[in-house]
Amino acid sequence: MLTWDFCWAAFCRWTPKPLNTWRLLWLRVFGCKIFGRPFVHQRAIISKPWNLILHNKACLGDGAVAYTLDIIEIKEWATIAQEAYLCTGTHDFTVQNIPLVTAKITIEEDAFIGARAFVMPGVTIGAKAVVGAASVVTRDMPAGMICAGNPCKPIKPRSTPKNK
Repeated sequence: MLTWDFCWAAFCRWTPKPLNTWRLLWLRVFGCKIFGRPFVHQRAIISKPWNLILHNKACLGDGAVAYTLDIIEIKEWATIAQEAYLCTGTHDFTVQNIPLVTAKITIEEDAFIGARAFVMPGVTIGAKAVVGAASVVTRDMPAGMICAGNPCKPIKPRSTPKNK
């Protein structure tokens, strides 16, 4: 992990946006599974790239955190906005020694996670769903819905442009 942190800081964090291919190369070197051409902002924070799966046109935005103690999968056209936090680890407070518990996060196709939203372990965000800024997502969100709040709840259907 120290090697990864050093390489990202030395070779990627300073790069301008157009050098996305260079950042993807370093992610691949450290075991990230990449399909197609996603975009990873230079100021994104990825704890363990070997637990990250990125699909074509997925976007991990400025300052977004992928806390990958378990798998995080971001599918095609899904966007993680600035400073959103995808957290695959928590603790079981019902047990004396408070053990670490991890679970996969899945962001389905064309979903959008708003700025500073927090997504808990084990959550799936449905295809074309929108999670509002600063929402706290503690359970799965359904496809095609606009969801927001703390805790995050479905609010109304998402209307999408006819040409997409």
